[in-house]
Amino acid sequence: MTAGLRTIIYPVKDLDRAKERFAALLEVEPYADTPYYVGFKDAGQDVGLDPNGHAKGMTGPVPYWHVSDIRGRLAVLLESGAEVLQDVTDVGGGRLIASVTDPDGNLVGLLQDPES
Repeated sequence: MTAGLRTIIYPVKDLDRAKERFAALLEVEPYADTPYYVGFKDAGQDVGLDPNGHAKGMTGPVPYWHVSDIRGRLAVLLESGAEVLQDVTDVGGGRLIASVTDPDGNLVGLLQDPES
C-alpha cells in the first residue's frame, strides 16, 4: 500500500460547537461521536475533531498519511529532522497513529490500519 492522505484531525476547544459547525459544513452527521473524538466522512476523506488535541501539542489541523509500516515511516521522518509530537499509539481496534513536527514546523500525522 502506498501512503495516501485520507484523514485530517482538528484540535477543538468546544467539541459540541465544532461538531455542529462541521456537520453544517459537510452536510453529514458524524459516523463517530464520543466525548474524546468526533469523526465525519466526506468524499472518502475522514475529518476528525479532537477535544484533547491542544493538550497533545496540536497547534492546528494535522493531516494523517495512511501507511502500511508506521514505525518505518516514522523513523524516516525522524531521520530527516522531524520531532515526535505523539509516538505510535493504538487508538482502538489496532489502528495506530503517530505525529511529528517537521523542521519547518508543519504537523504531519501517520496512520496505520490493522489490515495493513
